[in-house]
Order: sequence, then C-alpha cells, then structure tokens
Amino acid sequence: MNYLGFWEKLKKPIMVLAPMADVTDCAFRQIIVKYGKPDVFWTEFVSANGLAHLKARKKLLIDLKYGKNEHPIVAQIFGSNVNNIKEASALCQKLGFDGVDINMGCPDKSIEKQCAGAAMIKDPKLAREIIISAKKGAPNLPISVKTRIGYNGNSLDEKWIRELLNEDLAVLIVHLRTRKEMSLVPAHWEVMKRIVEIRDEMKKKTLIFGNGDVVDIDDARRKCKETNCDGVMLGRAIFGNPWLFSPLRLEHISKSNLSGVATPANFSARQPAKGFSQYVPSLQEKLKVMVEHTKLFEKMLGEHKNFAIMKKHYKAYVNGFEGAKELRMKLMEAENSKEIKKITDDFFKKL
Repeated sequence: MNYLGFWEKLKKPIMVLAPMADVTDCAFRQIIVKYGKPDVFWTEFVSANGLAHLKARKKLLIDLKYGKNEHPIVAQIFGSNVNNIKEASALCQKLGFDGVDINMGCPDKSIEKQCAGAAMIKDPKLAREIIISAKKGAPNLPISVKTRIGYNGNSLDEKWIRELLNEDLAVLIVHLRTRKEMSLVPAHWEVMKRIVEIRDEMKKKTLIFGNGDVVDIDDARRKCKETNCDGVMLGRAIFGNPWLFSPLRLEHISKSNLSGVATPANFSARQPAKGFSQYVPSLQEKLKVMVEHTKLFEKMLGEHKNFAIMKKHYKAYVNGFEGAKELRMKLMEAENSKEIKKITDDFFKKL
C-alpha cells in the first residue's frame, strides 16, 4: 500500500483542524462542517488502552462518533502498549476512518505517566514500535504522528524527527515547541524549514505540517510559503469561530448573499489567499450559531458529557463587544440550551 493514502490526493497547502479534548467533539465539528470545513478533521484523542477493552470501549466510542459529511477524518489515539495500539487502530479502520494519528506530544502528566503523549519523545525505540503496531492494526489506513520539536530545552531534536520519519509516516505534524515549553512561549516556526530539509535529505514522502500560534488561514498560507511545509494544523483559532476555514472572495459576493448565516459554507478554503478575506460574521450571526452549537451539543452529547464543557465556547463566542461581559456572566449560569436561547434572545431585544 502507498503509505500516503488519501493524503496525496489533497491540494497543498493542506489546512487541517487540530484535535482538542472537550473542544473538537462531534457536535462542534458538525457546526464547522456547516460554516467552513477544513481539508481534514481529527477526532479528540482517545486512549488505545480503553479502546482495546470491551467495557471501557463502550464509554469511549462517543469520542469516535462522526458524520459522513466529515470525511476525510482521522482518529487520534494515544498509548504505549503495542498490542493495544494495534487493536485500537484495527477498530478505527473498522469504524470507517480515513486515517489513524498517534499522539506523541501531549504534555498532560496523567498521559505521560502512561509513557504516552510527549513521554514518547524520550523513548524513540518504543515510539517506532508503536507506529509499526498501528500499521499492522490498520493496514489499509495512512498512519500519522503529532509530536513536538523535542522534550527539554527550546531547540529542535533532529534525532527524534529522523526516528519518526524512518517509519514512513503519511504525515508528521509538529507542534513547534518542546514539552518543557508547553504553550508558554511563541512557537518556533523558524525551525520548520530544517524539519522539511531533514525529510528531503532522507528522501521520504511524508508530508510535514506545522502547528502553533497560527491565527487564520492567510497566516497559515504565509507560514507554508516561508517554510516549505506541506500544511498547517490550526487549533485555538477555531474557538468561537467556526468560519475559520472559510475565506471569501469579497468581490464575488452580493450583499444579499452576505445576509445568510450559512453563506461561508458555499466557499472553499482551498483558494489562493490573494484577493480573499477571512469571513467575519456579524454579532447576530455569531450568537445565533452559539445557540445552534449549544442545541447540537445537547442533542448529540447530552447523555454522555457535562453541559459545563460548553462554557469554554461561550467565553470565545462572547467577547469584544459592548455588553459582552454581562452576557457572558449570564450564559455561565445557564444549565441547558433553552436557558442559553432565552438569555441570547433577551440580549437581542436590547440591541
């Protein structure tokens, strides 16, 4: 099998959505599909140990729920047990995912205690065994890895990058900070050129994506051009902005089109940045979509997840306008979508 799989059919630069726990769940991804779909979706990361055991699997399957309109979509897993990685990868293939991604960058202490996430950087031999195991479990799917530039200090660990590239990954996504730096310093985009050079020196086909401090699609395209990387994974920029992947050719849009909330979904983020502008929704649009997001969360995940998860989204949707603080405080007290809608409707009446 060609280890790039579906990835080689995508037009560069490739723009993908980062997996973020309790953020990019199936409900939020459905909102993003509607208002601005990325080239590729990722699921939230899921424990391979849990997926490999029938009892635990039942609770975790909700994190692997996705809609047909989300393809291509990659399932992200983590773990350090090669057998469990193999079983989890096989399950992802069975569930119809387009690819499997292994998290080797998460700095969470509870993950690292399992010798998973960023702890993998300290054990390249095990990391390679994990990749091989994932390939055995899902022989028909491209395997990718999301990692960091190194573990300690603030510089690129070239040996680590080479170890991963030796396993013929479809994609290597590099969060451009070390484990020690967490997200406390600016991302080191200056090292991305070198990562691409290492790939080229090794004569590998692996696509190289950068991640960290990317504010929008135009910024992502600039970074690709400056560093020669194949794509960018955007994360925090999606908060409160499901339109992130929908730049619009303004000169081709009539005022009547702009009045529709769903307008951005009709335009492709695959166009050149020149002549395009990031879609900026009106306050009314933004708050209407916030309510829509809340209702969908309740419908799809209400039985499985705490409603409080939505509150981090309210902080993002509601800011930067007069009365935002007061509205946000009321939303934080709400306990269901009906209350959210009433609070929002009351706010609209005062406008």
